[in-house]
Amino acid sequence: MDFALSDEQEALAEAERAWLTKNDPIAARRPAIDSGPARTTPEGVQHVAESGLIGLLTEDMGGTHVDLAVLVEEHGRAGSALPVAELAVATRLLAQLGHEAFDAAESGAELVLPALGSLENSALHAQLDGTTLHLSGTTAPTTGLIEAHSILLVAITDTGTEVAAVLPVDTVTVRTLETLDLTRSWSVAEMDVLLDEGNWSVLQPGTVAFLHDELATFRALDALGAAARLVDVTVEYAGQRTQFDKPIASFQAIKHHCANMALSVEASRAALWAAAVALDGDDTDARTRAVSAAAAFTCEGASATAQTALQVHGGIGFTWEHDVHLLIRRIKVDELLDGSVSYHRRRLVSA
Repeated sequence: MDFALSDEQEALAEAERAWLTKNDPIAARRPAIDSGPARTTPEGVQHVAESGLIGLLTEDMGGTHVDLAVLVEEHGRAGSALPVAELAVATRLLAQLGHEAFDAAESGAELVLPALGSLENSALHAQLDGTTLHLSGTTAPTTGLIEAHSILLVAITDTGTEVAAVLPVDTVTVRTLETLDLTRSWSVAEMDVLLDEGNWSVLQPGTVAFLHDELATFRALDALGAAARLVDVTVEYAGQRTQFDKPIASFQAIKHHCANMALSVEASRAALWAAAVALDGDDTDARTRAVSAAAAFTCEGASATAQTALQVHGGIGFTWEHDVHLLIRRIKVDELLDGSVSYHRRRLVSA
């Protein structure tokens, strides 16, 4: 596939990186890092709303998954707590459903996040009894859920019907998880609710699988962004750190480490661009292969890059004050959620 970002997409990424540099999420997180889970800021929500990023995937905005991909990579690189991809994915589906919550979601007045069952051993159950929908169990972990006004729950019922419902957070129990990730909050929604006709919608077959593919792609893109930053800070550190009166970057072993890290990041980026293009296409089988190949390759590579970055940094990389451990923690969580590496490999084999 012959593909390259357009000038507009490169400018979009540069503008987002500039905003994130000015409003450094990790620097803002540092003072309260021991006080509880990371939270989004009003300024951050205002930024993504006024920039049109929340409604990027809607028909009116005309954005693509590749557009969103370059943004998500930048937020992963910066260690941002803003769930940009999740907000955009939920808003797109609300627009398709013609749901009354769309306007508030697109404007950022209310945060609506998607919630699905886990890809493996799902604990979320949906049952239809006539026109009544019974939702029970626990969703997969979702980032930013502690600040959401509503969740857009998407599930497959016991009869195979795909359904969606917008649930205010006060109708479910939001349980915040303790994870390795200190730059984002992760929570699950626990519920046992009955919804009458008119309070839930029937989805087109394949919608749930498409949402899972979207979230898996953007989770891997987040890991890619963090890994790309680790490459940059590792190369910079290797050029400054001296041993035997020489920069350690002059040692062949360190050169090989940095080259392998850079190669992994560039190859992962190409795979994820292909996945994003597939999400914008109509070939379901090609999308399945592209997404799972990219997610498995990227998340494993990002984890290896993180470990190598720690090794090159040596003792300083283990310190609480250094950003290396924050990015490693973020990557490790990305590696496990929205389909593990082993899950996507099995899916790829059977695709």
